[in-house]
Amino acid sequence: MSAFQAPTGTRDVLAPESAQFATLVARFSRAAGLAGYGLVVSPMFEDAGVFRRGVGEASEVVTKEMYLFEDRSGRSLALRPEGTASVVRAFVQHRPPVPWKAWYVTPAFRYERPQAGRYRQHHQLGVEAIGTEDPDLDVEVVALLAGFYEAVGLTRVELTVNSMGDSACMPGYRASLAAYLEAHEASLCDEHRATWSRNPLRVLDCKRPACVAVRAGAPSLSDALCGPCTEHFARFVAGLDALGIAWRRDDALVRGLDYYTRTTFEFSALALDAAQNAVGGGGRYDGLVERLGGPAVPGVGFGSGIERVLLACAAERVAGLEGPGLDVFVVDVTGGDAARDLTSELRRAGVAADRAFDGRSLKSQLKQADRSGARLACIVGPDEEASGVVTVRWMRKDAGGGGSHGRQERVERAQVAAAIAGWTR
Repeated sequence: MSAFQAPTGTRDVLAPESAQFATLVARFSRAAGLAGYGLVVSPMFEDAGVFRRGVGEASEVVTKEMYLFEDRSGRSLALRPEGTASVVRAFVQHRPPVPWKAWYVTPAFRYERPQAGRYRQHHQLGVEAIGTEDPDLDVEVVALLAGFYEAVGLTRVELTVNSMGDSACMPGYRASLAAYLEAHEASLCDEHRATWSRNPLRVLDCKRPACVAVRAGAPSLSDALCGPCTEHFARFVAGLDALGIAWRRDDALVRGLDYYTRTTFEFSALALDAAQNAVGGGGRYDGLVERLGGPAVPGVGFGSGIERVLLACAAERVAGLEGPGLDVFVVDVTGGDAARDLTSELRRAGVAADRAFDGRSLKSQLKQADRSGARLACIVGPDEEASGVVTVRWMRKDAGGGGSHGRQERVERAQVAAAIAGWTR
């Protein structure tokens, strides 16, 4: 019998890669907290209607990619394919005071062809800000995401922006676009030749050469915007300029979900292949709360894929995402009591410490200490035990405490935790 493996389109994330994952989440939490966003944790599965109504019955996410199942009571449920609809459902249910600013980290599930940085179970960081249509809030969420990418070390990131209009101007544009696509139906890609009428905007989002060629002559979305939407977008991009955030307008940027209105934006990592370089994006969804049974309250937010961000970091050779690592490895050849007690003392002093088990030899434990990447080794042998000291060996050039690689120093057993805590900070 063969051993079980992770399902197709999923993967296990082990250390040290998982440390990079944790570092991204920690830095995002810090950035969101500085902007007044609080963590929201919602279920990984919802009533399927949350996504059918929120994301859109005709969207590919719902029709092709969503994981659907019935529970034992026959209720139709779905694994979360994206983060926004779940957070908006939570807002509708609990009605926190507005403006409500929330951030999340969540797995997302889509039955699609696995690709670089996008798996059938992937992970998203995101924020949602609900309660105002002020375009300055759009600027804030874009600035938050741009600042996060800068904080993790990405430098080759491009921001693309657009406005999709609202209920006043979008219907007219959809009608003119539909008429144009009907006249050019034969030139569309195989998929959209059969489906363009369900949602003409999806053709603008298609990256296949046939649809890209047709799109070149399509009616302009920016030309169709009403006065209020034009003013909203102008205030938005003026805010980006004021904050020094570079941007490029793309009239075809409509994103892949049906709830967007007005502002849409996307960040691309230029170090990645152009077909799979989107690392995050979002926009305004002023009708979504109402569609999910709540009041007519506007909102804006974004999502950013952790796996794709890590790919971009690898492509740019970003360093420092692994975290501080292990400070001390305790080597004990006197029976294990010293290792047990000393690692506990070091950890209470805020020092990252590990040890060997199973009564291994000095040589074996020193090899394990070297493999661990620890900056220092604390060695306790019979001589140290009898003298009430610990031999501290510097294992790395940057170990701290004024020591060089290979240097050793004997420290009083009662003082070692405090001494090492001072050296490693």
